[in-house]
Amino acid sequence: MAQESPKNSAAEIPVTSNGQLEDSHEHSFNRDLKRSLPVGLGLSETKITSHGFDSTKEGVVEAGPFPGSSASPKSSVISPSSAAASRLAGQGCDLIIPTGGKAQQKSGPVVLAEEVKNPAMEKLELVRKWSLNTYKCTRQIISEKLGRGSRTVDLELEAQIDILRDNKKKYENILKLAQTLSTQLFQMVHTQRQLGDAFADLSLKSLELHEEFGYNADTQKFLAKNGETLLGAINFFIASVNTLVNKTIEDTLLTVKQYESARIEYDAYRTDLEELNLGPRDANTLPKIEQSQQLFQVHKEKYDKMRNDVSIKLKFLEENKVKVLHNQLVLFHNAIAAYFAGNQKQLEQTLKQFHIKLKNPGADAPSWLEEQ
Repeated sequence: MAQESPKNSAAEIPVTSNGQLEDSHEHSFNRDLKRSLPVGLGLSETKITSHGFDSTKEGVVEAGPFPGSSASPKSSVISPSSAAASRLAGQGCDLIIPTGGKAQQKSGPVVLAEEVKNPAMEKLELVRKWSLNTYKCTRQIISEKLGRGSRTVDLELEAQIDILRDNKKKYENILKLAQTLSTQLFQMVHTQRQLGDAFADLSLKSLELHEEFGYNADTQKFLAKNGETLLGAINFFIASVNTLVNKTIEDTLLTVKQYESARIEYDAYRTDLEELNLGPRDANTLPKIEQSQQLFQVHKEKYDKMRNDVSIKLKFLEENKVKVLHNQLVLFHNAIAAYFAGNQKQLEQTLKQFHIKLKNPGADAPSWLEEQ
């Protein structure tokens, strides 16, 4: 009872969830007690038993739900205090006290944020891989030139590539000579046209030689007209051969270069794998051998793919080359033969056969009406 002396029997003092007491002395006692309680233990979960002054124990704090209370346990709310913060830090509790707010309790697993990728590190890694690959390929090329390294050779494919390169040089020579012929023929046609105009002018002014100048004027104009027709056929021949040499064959040779680069990389990584397999096998070398085996397999697949692509392109190039050159050689022969035979009809028929349309002199320049 409240009137009995505290020396006679123990008095149980219940503490409410809000921590408010009527007596100021008891309120001060509970406030000090609340600071000394472990973190996470609310006053609603405690029962404080106060013994008399003659008892051997000065006070007992028992954790657990208060008898007769149906409220669920609540976490304690602690106001920011420098003394309390120092005591809590010494206990190693899991609390976060913001600078200007209430204390918060951390709970649950700690999730580490994913490491942000650094673009500079990615570029540095790409440069490192490129440098290592360049070093391996350069070492392989030098070894092959010095006769120390082994080289993978496809005899049939290498022979086809050599023939293609030799034919390209010969086709380029034919193209150069045909362009020279076209230039000289153009100059000759231009000279014949000017000569025909000069003869025609003299035919009008010289009555005594009117017929003679007239015959020569007609002859030069006729030759200039046939020369323009032949010039159209030669230019068509040049354009077709130029497309074959500088586009079709060049595209195939570009694939050949890629194939040769893949072959060098394949041999470089094959050599590295062979050297590692000849060395000792221990905990340090096994991961290197496994990584080298993976890189070797990747470059082997690339080499096989490029070799297959080159074989297919060479096959289609040969078929296209035969078809194109057959038509162009027939055109060139018929046009030259008809021109020097003076057969104008056959020369014109040859151009119609290959669907060649001649451009009139000055047709490239638009008229002043078209420019408006």
